[in-house]
Amino acid sequence: MNALAAILLLFGNLGTTEVIIIFIVILLLFGGKKIPELMHGLGKGVRSFKKGMNELEDEINSTPAPDNKEKSKEQPKEGNK
Repeated sequence: MNALAAILLLFGNLGTTEVIIIFIVILLLFGGKKIPELMHGLGKGVRSFKKGMNELEDEINSTPAPDNKEKSKEQPKEGNK
């Protein structure tokens, strides 16, 4: 399901008038100066979330390199004395 279909299912049958009323109410609640700051913060949050998800996905998909330190810590067993 694409994003547009999900948005349409979420909001149902909102018409143009309802959307305009919602935007006016948001403008009245937050004011004209606060809305760009809120959108900027929201954009930063989404970017940070996507970056974190990509880093996590890369970490999961990468194969771990053999650890040479563990092999060097193991001392070869000497024969029976």
